[in-house]
Amino acid sequence: MLDVGRIATGGKEYPGNLTPFVTVTCVVAAMGGLSFGYDIGISGGVTTMPSFLKKFFPSVYRKKMENASTNQYCQYDSQKLTMFTSSLYLAALVASIVASTVTRKFGRKPSMLFGGVLFFAGASINGGAKAVWMLIVGRMLLGFGIGFANQSVPLYLSEMAPYKYRGALNIGFQLSITVGILVANFLNYFFAQVEGGWGWRLSLGGAMVPAVIITFGPLVLPDTPNSMIERGQTDEAREKLRMIRGIHGVDEEFNDLFAASEESKKVEDPWRNLLQRKYRPHLTMAILIPFFQQLTGINVIMFYAPVLFETIGFKNDASLMSAVITGIVNVGATLVSIYGVDKWGRRFLFLEGGTQMLICQAVVTAAIGAKFGVDGNPGDLPKWYAIVVVLFICIYVAGFAWSWGPLGWLVPSEIFPLEIRSAAQSINVSANMLFTFLIAQVFLTMLCHLRFGLFLFFAFFVLVMSVFIFFFLPETKGIAIEEISQVWKQHWYWSRYVADEDFPCRVSPPKNSNFSILKLMHYQVN
Repeated sequence: MLDVGRIATGGKEYPGNLTPFVTVTCVVAAMGGLSFGYDIGISGGVTTMPSFLKKFFPSVYRKKMENASTNQYCQYDSQKLTMFTSSLYLAALVASIVASTVTRKFGRKPSMLFGGVLFFAGASINGGAKAVWMLIVGRMLLGFGIGFANQSVPLYLSEMAPYKYRGALNIGFQLSITVGILVANFLNYFFAQVEGGWGWRLSLGGAMVPAVIITFGPLVLPDTPNSMIERGQTDEAREKLRMIRGIHGVDEEFNDLFAASEESKKVEDPWRNLLQRKYRPHLTMAILIPFFQQLTGINVIMFYAPVLFETIGFKNDASLMSAVITGIVNVGATLVSIYGVDKWGRRFLFLEGGTQMLICQAVVTAAIGAKFGVDGNPGDLPKWYAIVVVLFICIYVAGFAWSWGPLGWLVPSEIFPLEIRSAAQSINVSANMLFTFLIAQVFLTMLCHLRFGLFLFFAFFVLVMSVFIFFFLPETKGIAIEEISQVWKQHWYWSRYVADEDFPCRVSPPKNSNFSILKLMHYQVN
């Protein structure tokens, strides 16, 4: 029987420790995810606040207030409302492409810093918005900021972390996203009760806080050795690598990083280079992993969790509280992923999470279909029913949060060779934002027309993506970032696109030898 997952690599084991320096550095960098998470949580919450709807989306407000017995599936069906939510992701798509050039030429830090400034500007405009156009402009500035941050932060974490702990430290980015979602849900719950109906301004303006963190965080962060070598700062890179790893003998890892950088300098146009046959597996993963990540249906839950809970019969405040509950589950399950990703591997978490989500989507479909039917009029909902729906949605969220949530960012950021890393990460972020935009834009219309069948739509794709992972994604646990290209040569399918000469094995200098970088560059084992 074909073993599609295990790859026998003669992987290297670079010396080094998980130092307090690199731990603190990665924690600070991972805070870049706070802005993304806060926005996901806040945008769904404010759209259930009557004062916000009355001011900016009066047609939705009237539809919601006129008759509580109307079709619950369709009460939020408004293209203007969904444009408010999804415009951010269209802007992030554009920004991530620009961020590739900034990240490659100037390093990962300036890209993070610029993203924080743009996010702060967008939050300021949204908090003081007087008209819908101001909301849209503010959302687009938020999107530009997220595009820069999401392009640079996962790369920064993958390059900074020791290979044995790369998964756990990189998932710190996803953890900060989940914390941002949870904080936003808590704030929505309390701000919705502010007298005078202006609590939505506090929710939207509160995005300035994570903006300040990701603006000032890069000012105290070191650049990655990979990026410093790429920009010709070799001596500084060697010293930085010694500081990061906590040991003096880093020559083996440094020489491999240098050799990878020399190869990357031969690439004049990384965008065109991505189309080469040998990068087919990388490009496939850069597009399909974010595509599948959005088609799990998770952003449907997290964007519109308050709307969804209100739709299935909760009162306004209770729906926001239910979103807080799912946010807590999200954070807790992400911690499980941090613990297990470098122990159990990427494939195990992908496949277990997919199975868990598939089962839960089937149960939620049956539960909503039984009570709401096709006309969307549930009548009185018993308490036990509401508890069952929330329980299985929480189990679903947990399945996502320890699989497709963090791994959807981790795996693409760690598989790209240095010569295409910035460009390929931009493709990954752009694909993520494009599919997020499309799903956010059509979700409420799909809910109105497909009704409870919408969950079956997403369940089908969860099945497809699990089959894809089983057959086409090799395990990358415990492999040095500059050596991961070797796994494609030994994969049952991708080996037909990647030849031995495409990614030759590098030989590192023997310990206590004077093996030169020049020899390293020309000495290869085929």
